[in-house]
Amino acid sequence: MTTAEAAQPEKPTKPGIREVLRALKNRKSAFMALFGFTSGLPFALFLGTLYAWLSEAEVDLETMGVFSLIGLAYAFQFIWSPLVDKVDIPGLRKLGKRKQWIAPMQLTLGIILVTLSLLEPKTQLGWFSLLAGIGALASATQDIAINAWRIDVADEEATLDMLSTIYQMGFRLASLFGGALGLIIAARIGWPETYMIFGASVLAVGIAGLFAPDNDRDRATPITSEAEIEELYAVGEVRPEVRRHYLWVVVGLWVWALTILGIFMVRALGGYVPMMGVLDLGTFALDPNWLLGMFPLNESGRPDPTEFTAKMGPLIIAATIVIPASIAGVLHRRKANGDDVITANDSTVRASSAVDHLYRALLAPLVEFVGRIGWPLILILALVLTYRICDAIWGTFAYPFYLGELGYTNDEVAFASKFFGIGAIIAGLALGGYMLTVLGRMLTLTLGALLAALTNLLYADMAVGGANMQAASDMIGFTWLISTFAPFGSDALPRLTFTIMFENLAIGIAGAAYIAWLSSIVSKKYAAVQYALLSSLTLLVGTLGRGALGEMIENQGYFDVFVLTTLIGLVAVVLCLAEWYRQSVMGTDDVGPEPKVEAAQ
Repeated sequence: MTTAEAAQPEKPTKPGIREVLRALKNRKSAFMALFGFTSGLPFALFLGTLYAWLSEAEVDLETMGVFSLIGLAYAFQFIWSPLVDKVDIPGLRKLGKRKQWIAPMQLTLGIILVTLSLLEPKTQLGWFSLLAGIGALASATQDIAINAWRIDVADEEATLDMLSTIYQMGFRLASLFGGALGLIIAARIGWPETYMIFGASVLAVGIAGLFAPDNDRDRATPITSEAEIEELYAVGEVRPEVRRHYLWVVVGLWVWALTILGIFMVRALGGYVPMMGVLDLGTFALDPNWLLGMFPLNESGRPDPTEFTAKMGPLIIAATIVIPASIAGVLHRRKANGDDVITANDSTVRASSAVDHLYRALLAPLVEFVGRIGWPLILILALVLTYRICDAIWGTFAYPFYLGELGYTNDEVAFASKFFGIGAIIAGLALGGYMLTVLGRMLTLTLGALLAALTNLLYADMAVGGANMQAASDMIGFTWLISTFAPFGSDALPRLTFTIMFENLAIGIAGAAYIAWLSSIVSKKYAAVQYALLSSLTLLVGTLGRGALGEMIENQGYFDVFVLTTLIGLVAVVLCLAEWYRQSVMGTDDVGPEPKVEAAQ
């Protein structure tokens, strides 16, 4: 047996409920649920519930629109993921490679939420905006570290598939608590008290997270050790001067992207955040619009977050992902072909230590990923871009469809989509986790894609009256159930709830499989950067596609849109089958390439 074969994890001999129960008893699973909850709660509080508080405080819509820019922290989190992956926080490394970032971010979030509860939104809007922006940044940063922690600590008992499922369940529960239940609590005790409770909850989890397990053997060892730097100068590696030239191109592109985002935030928040107006680049001779490629401004003269993401987003993706990935491919090819590589007789002059560390942070994760995957990386990127595109785009138009097109009331939509819908997603995640243990990762991924695609046809039926959904709901007794136990609602409520239930069950199954698959294809060595890059593409593609989909709704109606999203979903099914075939050929089906790669090193 080879070393690589010995390192290959054994597949469960008793798949099914026993494996699920065994994983749930592992303490890593408990902390994964807590981390998933603290990952989802700030997302719900900063990008959803906060708008309800601002509306009650009579903050105008234009000002509330400015708050939507904090969502960019989640969409572009990959830009600072190398920092999380390769930088130690002074004095906190002993907590663990990932926990040194998770714990302080959670404590920061708890403090910010508690502080927000002490402010009055309308009269102290500047500080409110600043704290919300910092909170979103801390939330996105903890997400980077939590996703990497999940990949790092997975083992044969607390498997990657189960940890990914538990993470999603914690995230969705947090959405329910921070969303629907947050509104209910606030209606009874007030918004400041509600945010005080949520802040205290995050602080409690942050303290508990200090005791989470970690896979670091020597926590005093820096993240990037001297041994890892020495690898860059082994025989057969690309010469340092060649690496350096490509590195500076990548550094320039990432600096440009950070500058664009920084200018955008200053321009957008300049009139709201204390002292931010002093930094407004409009006071300088250099016109910031030139730097931003003339991104569009709204009626008040401020940059529009949605338009910025739609127009500048592709350029930022190209600068931070596409071009650097192409450069990584060039470096890998040069190494494979023996072009400009270090030889045994070579007396190569070393690059500076800072340059080596920068290379390890920015380019090495991409070189490893491109080198390990090869040309099938195109397949993987295509699957990432299409697998969750329907959900990512559709979310923006859900309420206009329910309330405007179908004519449901706010209470009916809240009942169907929040309470019943979140429960259905959690049930779908549980079912997806079970399917992962019984059917395997790739079969579950493919079935999830198929189910998610076909549920768009349920909404297509709703768009033309919902006769089929009503008949199906009547046939299985679901109409009687909702009509009997729902405290309100029209005769049409059961078919809406029925439709949302099946869609969310499919979303849960697909979500569990997708996160597990995404986690399996990244390297543990560069988990933070590689996972952040791939997951950010999922977020960005939804934003970039909403404009076109909104125009299609205006011109052709919802029915045609749901047919189109079904077809896109079926493309994802085909790509899943191709990825399944690739993994079976490579001998990595349901296990992932990582153990073989690490064993070979």
